[in-house]
Amino acid sequence: MKLSIRTVAIIGAGTMGAGIAQVCAQTGYKTNLFDAFPEGLEKGMEVINDFWEKGIARGKTTPEQKAKWSQNVQAVSDLKGAVSNADLVIEAVPEIPELKHRIFVDLHKYAPPHCILATNTSGLSITDIANASGRSDKVIGMHFFNPVPIMKLLELIRADTTSDETAALAESIGKAMGKTTIMVNDIAGFATSRLGVVLGNEAIRMLAEGVASASDIDTAMTLGYRHPMGPLELTDLVGLDVRHHILENLAKAHDDDRYIPHPLLSALVKAGDLGKKSGSGIYNWKSGEKQNRDDLPL
Repeated sequence: MKLSIRTVAIIGAGTMGAGIAQVCAQTGYKTNLFDAFPEGLEKGMEVINDFWEKGIARGKTTPEQKAKWSQNVQAVSDLKGAVSNADLVIEAVPEIPELKHRIFVDLHKYAPPHCILATNTSGLSITDIANASGRSDKVIGMHFFNPVPIMKLLELIRADTTSDETAALAESIGKAMGKTTIMVNDIAGFATSRLGVVLGNEAIRMLAEGVASASDIDTAMTLGYRHPMGPLELTDLVGLDVRHHILENLAKAHDDDRYIPHPLLSALVKAGDLGKKSGSGIYNWKSGEKQNRDDLPL
């Protein structure tokens, strides 16, 4: 009998987790949003509410829709309580293998036997995560893109052990969410991250070499190659720390120097300049709009 998705639990209430929870609520799923840190959970719920409020102000969302969607999502401060009745769990915590493995051990312990376990990782091995889960046939990668409510792509990644039933269910969930899905194999970097981080890393190299300003490099790609956003702005939006983690993992997985993070990227991460979320990264975002920086550690 085909599993019917009614309740979804999202683990991690950061930018991606909050966005995924919002989309799940809008799809009609009962959605439990969990975060290990109370302040993070509160902020995640605020992000969802603010997105809906802005939608109302722009005429894209009605108050009635917001009221209906709000009933579908709740903050849950206990992991067991969040997943005990879930049909699907989507993990969206930082790209730290050991952290994800620990979470999936707990998910297997607390989630019902039929529950599908998904990870939003953008580069880590799905097979390794599946092997830690205790139910490897029910584990799949569901890689969403930021901002989740707007971006149409959902990259699905099959572990070596992912069952056909789990893969088909993930595709149907993506369709229900209004996403276009692609299915890729569990090779480090998948399809999107491998291409995206290499382009971003090379753009940072060009910036450090003085080829052009950050805004001009981005304009070259938006107008010259019809990219919706330049690689440097996208790096700031995704998070320099996230991109740095992905590159390090790719360099190790492929034993290839092409993926070593550029020293400028490493210096910015070390300084806490993580992108838009921290107020500064490759660009200065403190005014609310991106501005070229004249104080980059070049």
